[in-house]
Amino acid sequence: MARTYGGVAPEQRRADRRERLLTAGLELFTSTGFRHTKITEVCARAGVSTRNFYEEFTGKEDVLRTLHDRINGLALQHVTAALDKVAEADAMTRIATLLDVFIDTVTVDPRLPRLNYVEAVGVSAELEEQHQVWVDRWATFIETEARRAAEHGVAPDRDYRLTAIALVGAATGLLREWQAHEPPLPVEDVGAELRALMLAAIMRPGKIPGMPGNPGAPSNVKESSREGEPGGGRLT
Repeated sequence: MARTYGGVAPEQRRADRRERLLTAGLELFTSTGFRHTKITEVCARAGVSTRNFYEEFTGKEDVLRTLHDRINGLALQHVTAALDKVAEADAMTRIATLLDVFIDTVTVDPRLPRLNYVEAVGVSAELEEQHQVWVDRWATFIETEARRAAEHGVAPDRDYRLTAIALVGAATGLLREWQAHEPPLPVEDVGAELRALMLAAIMRPGKIPGMPGNPGAPSNVKESSREGEPGGGRLT
């Protein structure tokens, strides 16, 4: 049977060490930068030996992956709980709630979007795969709410998958800009912009007349990718 020290069970001590390592990783990855941070620096900041580090993580990328997953998971948990509270609300209220809670969760600490949308990008194929998993989850979440709006007759009845993916990308871009901007941009402005983008995207029709390459465009609208040809770079 494992011994208890100072009234703390071994399992709790190990959990505490793991949390200190994650906290240290978040601090260093978002200040020094993930690529420039050494494992020994994470251990020193956490007050943990390198031997204990390797009992918890395979390397510093494992710390990064864990943090990335945790941040997304926390945001999804908060959004899900908030939507449960407005289960009977109209579709537009639910969409606004989704965005407001998501923004509030990931901007409560500027280090969170810094880690998710800057430091965790382009690190490895494994981390990119995890990133794509979360893109798909968030897109499905948005798509479900858009379909709900369509079923209630307040949005067009169409396929929202690409729209949802585009909105995830828009949110990522705005949050990356928010965490980098000096002086800091008002969080309320970021939230309002995302809300306007999402509502506009969801409320647009499935086919847009007059847009070249769009299934709803008139037959006399031509499109060319070569400058100087009829229709090149403009509507005719």
